[in-house]
Amino acid sequence: MSDLYANCCVDITLEELDRPFQYRIPDELRDKVKVGVMVKAPFGRGNRTISAYVMEISDKPSIDKSRIKDLSEVVENRLHTVSDMIELAAWIRHSYGGTMIQALKTVLPVKQKVEVKSIKYATLAVSREEALTYAGEFEKRKTQLLMANILRYMAENSQGSEDKSFECKKLIELSSSSASSLASLNRRGLIDIREERVFRSPILDEIKSRGQEESKVCLEANAEQEEIISKVKADFENKTPKTYLIHGVTGSGKTLTYIEIIDYYVKAGKQVIMLIPEIALTMQTLTRFYARFGERVSIINSKMSAGERYDQFIRAMRGEIDIMIGPRSALFTPFTHLGLIVVDEEHETSYKSGQVPCYNAVETAVHMGKLYGLSVILGSATPSIESYYKAMSGEYQLFSLDKRASGQALPKVYVADMRAELKEGNRTIFSRKLKELMDDRLAKGEQIMLFLNKRGYAGFISCRECGQVIKCPHCDISLTLHRNGKMICHYCGHEQDAYRICPKCGSKYITGIKAGTQKIEEALHTLYPKARILRMDKDTTKDKHGHERILSAFAKHEADILIGTQMIVKGHDFPLVTLVGALMADMSLYTSTYQASERTFQLLVQAAGRAGRDSKPGDVVIQTYSPDNYSIVASQRQDYKAFYDEEISFRSLMKYPPVEHMLTVHISSKSVEKLERACDDLKVDKDLRTSFEDLEIMGPVKQNAYKLDDEYYQTMYIKAVDRERLSDFKDALDLYGAEKGLLSYIYLTYEFD
Repeated sequence: MSDLYANCCVDITLEELDRPFQYRIPDELRDKVKVGVMVKAPFGRGNRTISAYVMEISDKPSIDKSRIKDLSEVVENRLHTVSDMIELAAWIRHSYGGTMIQALKTVLPVKQKVEVKSIKYATLAVSREEALTYAGEFEKRKTQLLMANILRYMAENSQGSEDKSFECKKLIELSSSSASSLASLNRRGLIDIREERVFRSPILDEIKSRGQEESKVCLEANAEQEEIISKVKADFENKTPKTYLIHGVTGSGKTLTYIEIIDYYVKAGKQVIMLIPEIALTMQTLTRFYARFGERVSIINSKMSAGERYDQFIRAMRGEIDIMIGPRSALFTPFTHLGLIVVDEEHETSYKSGQVPCYNAVETAVHMGKLYGLSVILGSATPSIESYYKAMSGEYQLFSLDKRASGQALPKVYVADMRAELKEGNRTIFSRKLKELMDDRLAKGEQIMLFLNKRGYAGFISCRECGQVIKCPHCDISLTLHRNGKMICHYCGHEQDAYRICPKCGSKYITGIKAGTQKIEEALHTLYPKARILRMDKDTTKDKHGHERILSAFAKHEADILIGTQMIVKGHDFPLVTLVGALMADMSLYTSTYQASERTFQLLVQAAGRAGRDSKPGDVVIQTYSPDNYSIVASQRQDYKAFYDEEISFRSLMKYPPVEHMLTVHISSKSVEKLERACDDLKVDKDLRTSFEDLEIMGPVKQNAYKLDDEYYQTMYIKAVDRERLSDFKDALDLYGAEKGLLSYIYLTYEFD
């Protein structure tokens, strides 16, 4: 029997120990040692043993066998939260690539050197009568007057409770004393001073105030919502948790449905993670949750300080909170009694990490549900094609909320053909229909949201005369214009010269489309000099509470018009907004990705959903050069099923996800020559290709941003019916690169779809 070895992380809280330590697994422990278990292992000199966690098991020693020590024992009563997270990290590494250390740092918060906040309290160590006697004695001496002030104040203000605590900072202020006098009384044994750690609260006073007001408003679930709530409860009681997809139109009450289900789980002693896609949604979501759950709810996001984030994890481990709200990093909150994960707006691409490992938080949440026996709820008005596909196949249970909870009708959607606007002499940013409706709303004192659809802009070429977009003849994906005047497909590498004249209508108006929120703001100020305008984009939300400040001002009607990128159209509820304008829909419609139509449909429907959510009806104007495109037509009708049927037909024809799975391999190097040579090796190596003849491999091709920060980038795309085959190919690439020495000068990263 050959030896087996355990690669262990000996102290997961110390960042400097950023490498595994290898131990031999004794025969008597073979059946007990698994990835994620806690073990005792010798460390350093002498007989010292420490706790460690098994990250992976291998039959290959990493150093000379004589230097490898044996594991001492397996700890049966391990800390489940931490060891389960290591097991999850192993899955993330296998599923998304990267190293085990990178996966561990993703799921386990690294202990940082953060300032610990604390408050000091003082209590009398003698009776009130004795304190007053000492105060009288001290008052006879000038040097002891401050001590007398403290004792007299504490004695006179602790009637009925001689063990009453006084916050030291306030005590010094109220008694007109000093810290040195307080310390002197403590040394004399007349008072006791204790120090209590205070955990930072990220919840703003404004949110608490709003939450208290909202708690007075009792909303009851309607029949559609109650049916979902009852089904999830029944599955929990029967111990048959599932993954559920709630497809609800905008304003259908998905959040209230979540809250009712979460309330049930919390009362059952379970903890809950609530994922939201954007920091911009934190204020509104947290207000509603604070109204129901008070201090038992907390948040975590990238805008918080390291100390604030660390405090929330400690509070979670101590059981001081029941619900954690936040973007994808909140998924790894170290709860000990986790029972439910809710992913709101599950279609959002921000749930996919851009850093190695490039994990998908939605997929990871679903895997956690299977791994730990949790209920997982995914919700959206525009579910991702992948999630809806799984719901149609029975992998997820599908629920539908087809009507707005308020009974209000969905907004009326107009499509403005910008080709016609140009032909009829309108060269402004705003269509005539949008201008007409903006005049009307400003006159009525109602609010307007203008959404600039900039997501994923990547230099596509279109004709403003006829709307034609230049696409790859092989992939049906728009070609991307590069600075050298070439148009390139980033999937198969097809390349051609850029057109100067439209090949369809002969117009000279063929070019890329560019605009920004600042330009829109300037045009509005010129058009409506008296209007109050707010702009929300990356530039105006740089500071810590930038999102809350702008959204709060708009909610208070301190502005008439809110301009912004996609961050303003996700889940916000403003009763006075009766008009939404979606400017330049084509900027996401023809980006160089197979998901362009899906993302456009999602953004436009989500934007439309912001209008008319209260008693007043809403209108929406979509401005586009492609009014006949199926994603625009379906957006106007707000018909998800029609869009899905069209899109899944396209995906089936082209073998795009979710019909087949796809792996994107990013290959980068500081040396352009070495990068080209390595890509050639990966492309033509017979052994590598022969082992994976069932896979469709495209590329490598140059990325749009071929050079970034002195690094050169190329990309490969690999399709397969079986997702595991892509993981095998990923591992084979890593092994091939290591054996051939390629990894000494190239860097491989992976993305899965």
